This record gives sequence, C-alpha cells and structure tokens, in this order.
Amino acid sequence: MLKLFKLLGNKRLFVILIALVMFIALMGFTLGPRASLSWPEKFMRDTVGFVQNIFYKPAGYVAGLFKDIGNMREIYEENENLKIALAQYTREKATYNFIEEENKKLQEALKFTEAQMQKYNYSYHIAQVISVNSDPVNQSLVIDLGERDGVKVGQSVISVKGMVGVVSHVSNFTSTVKLITSMDAKDPNSNGIAATSMDNHQTFGIVESYDEASKMLLMNQIKEDDPIKKGDMIVSLGDTDKYPRGLIIGKVKSVEESKFGKTRTAMIQPEAEFQDWKLLFVVFTPEAPK
Repeated sequence: MLKLFKLLGNKRLFVILIALVMFIALMGFTLGPRASLSWPEKFMRDTVGFVQNIFYKPAGYVAGLFKDIGNMREIYEENENLKIALAQYTREKATYNFIEEENKKLQEALKFTEAQMQKYNYSYHIAQVISVNSDPVNQSLVIDLGERDGVKVGQSVISVKGMVGVVSHVSNFTSTVKLITSMDAKDPNSNGIAATSMDNHQTFGIVESYDEASKMLLMNQIKEDDPIKKGDMIVSLGDTDKYPRGLIIGKVKSVEESKFGKTRTAMIQPEAEFQDWKLLFVVFTPEAPK
C-alpha cells in the first residue's frame, strides 16, 4: 500500500478517492426507489432517444421499401384477377340485361297479367333471432317479426347463405321458425321441397328429410336418367307458396340408388349454417289476386 501511495503521489490519490466516493454515492442514488428521474438521467435518455430516432427512421424507411417491393407482385397479381373478374361480370351483366329485356317483351306479347309479372318479385325482411330450441324432435327458432310485421304461417326464412326453415307459428310480435333440419318424410305435417339444380333445370327431386348422422338433407324421387351430379347447387323449384323459386338449399355431395332401385337419392349438404344465427330474412312473396 505504501508503495502505491508513493507511486501515485498524494494529489493523484486524493483525486481517485474523491472520484470513487462520488461514484459510490451516484450508484446509491440511482439504485434507490424514486418517483422521477434526475436531470442528468433525463438528459441522457433524451440524447439516446434522439440519436436512436435519427438512425431508426431511415432504417425503417429502407426496410419498408423492401417490404413494399415484395408486396408489389402480390398486388399486381390480385389486380389482374380483379380485372378478369370485372370483365366477366360485365359480360354476364350485359347478357342478363338482354335476357331480362327479352323476357319483359315476351311477357307483354303473351299478355301476362301484372300479378304474373310480379310473381317472382320477392322482398326480404330482416329478422333477429330471439331464442333457439335445440330439441332434436322440434328444432326451431323464434324471431322478432310477427303478425304486426305482416309475417304469416308458411313463409320461408333464409340466411345469407341459404334456406333455414319455414314459419310455423305467428304471434303479434314474434314468429316460430321450423328448421329444414327437422324435416321428416314419415311426418304427415312435414312438407317436402320441390327442388332442381341451379345450372340444369332438367333435374327434379323432393327434399323431404334430414339425416342427423351425416348432417345431410335427402333429396328423393330422382329419376334414373336425371342429369344431377356431385357439386350441383340445389335450389327450390317454387311450386308451392311455402318455398318460393330460387331459394338456395345446398350442394350435392353424392347420388345413390334408392332402396327399391327405381329412383335415386341425393345427399345434399345444406348451405345455411345452423349454428350462428346472427341474421335471417323472412321471404315475402307478392300477394296472389283474390
């Protein structure tokens, strides 16, 4: 120790001791619990933050530039697909307009009555689901539209994706909807739905029951030479007031021979999802003239 004193000298040793005391005091001050930072700490933090900001922003711009370049190809491909879809929509819209205009002319030439021309002019009233009855024997919903809203027994109820059921009971403010998943061919009170394919109207069958095991609707009475095939979208044919024409039912998953071999049965996967009941529509058809 004496050699160290001699080597450093009294003045140098004094300065080192003072610096050491100040360093220990500073550590004790900064490590203790404090509500706010001291001005040197604030100064240091602000300085570091300012310097980081100077380097961070340009680095961020460069990184974002490379990311944007990478996304440009995806945006380009998506834009090309949208252009193709728009062109196809424009062609189909033009075709539809020609057909619609031709249809009107034919109706006028054949002297269709106003009721006949408005036969398929449906309107849809939004309904909210109040309660759900999950009883397998009587699966039903209660909606917030009733007799005061013009709802009547037998009206179809659909979701955004497809047919849900039929109004079975009506009170002043609410209505009960019997789901198509409760259809049973053996039940005399259960009415089948005359159906066809959306793309081929030569197809015909009756959707009249639901298989709980496979979660599929059964479309019966299909002739052997019927062109129905897997993937066809099945819609209502509209031969009764309960099921207006063109309501989407589901997609064909398979077609099998019936038990007696003279007709075929199609397994239809319902388009409507019978789990999420956020929004439904009651289908209103034009009143038939009395």
